Amino acid sequence: MISLEQCKAARGVLNWTQADLSENSGVSLRTVQEFEAGKRSPNKTTLQGLLAAFEGNGIVLGKDSASLSWGVLRGITIDPRKIGRGNELE
Repeated sequence: MISLEQCKAARGVLNWTQADLSENSGVSLRTVQEFEAGKRSPNKTTLQGLLAAFEGNGIVLGKDSASLSWGVLRGITIDPRKIGRGNELE
């Protein structure tokens, strides 16, 4: 579902501390610390809470890898005619 490596990487992208993840997921700080240290294998409900916290903040974790991608941009419209070379907005 979510590996400790994915958890650390997702926290890094969001610039969250372990305490931030705990607050956003409803998972205890001690559980987050022990999971990321490899000392605990959380139950399915706990892992779902961690995953929901990341997904709610735009992070999508792949099933078979630790790759991350940003979620859908909301409230932003980009006119394709305004996109210049190198995919930069003019």
